[in-house]
Amino acid sequence: MNISKTLQSCFLFKGLPDQYLRQIEVVGNLCTFGKNESIFFEGEPATDFHIVLSGKVKIFKLSAEGREQILHVFGPGEPFGEAAVFAGVPFPANASAMEKSSTFQIPRSGFERLLQENPPLCLNLLAILSKRLMIFARMIGDLSLKEVPGRLATYLLISSAKRGGADSIDLDLTKTQLASLLGTIPETLSRILSRMQRAGIIKVKGSNIEIKDRQELERISGLSQDDIGANMQ
Repeated sequence: MNISKTLQSCFLFKGLPDQYLRQIEVVGNLCTFGKNESIFFEGEPATDFHIVLSGKVKIFKLSAEGREQILHVFGPGEPFGEAAVFAGVPFPANASAMEKSSTFQIPRSGFERLLQENPPLCLNLLAILSKRLMIFARMIGDLSLKEVPGRLATYLLISSAKRGGADSIDLDLTKTQLASLLGTIPETLSRILSRMQRAGIIKVKGSNIEIKDRQELERISGLSQDDIGANMQ
């Protein structure tokens, strides 16, 4: 597994000289997790953060009734847990592997030492964390202000943009997981998918969703092309 290549592709470290990447690689550890295995729990001290090397990791919270709300899904090259580590606060949510996964674990103590020794790394992280904060602010707005069809349309358009504007999207989440990510229940999501399909906006076949009327999907989402690009940062 090429850890150096993953670090280079990680937006936290993008543009850093090789010498910094090598130093980061030295302080970290390779971790593996089985499907549904916990990585950290809400309220635990944030002593390290991770970068996904393979597989998928979900960040989620549990309601008092035990209902799971997925906040984000991370894939290869994406970091998670870093905001709590940098802020010196407990993890605000839970993390677990959605499938067999491996991560590169970076301890706070070793990383703080690197930051003190390398000011350019500090500046890079400040810029990236500012972008991450804006992304989560937009996500909260989507969950609180948009109805479920708007959230679904937003998800499909951003997924399409990440695939170079492709009309055919193979979901990498189960419909139950997607419903949780969108802040709804599977039955409601199924009804909305069926309604959109009957209206000729999308075509659903198993885990594949084909966009048939992009203009209408954009209208439902309320997103402009600039908005879509911003959500991909």
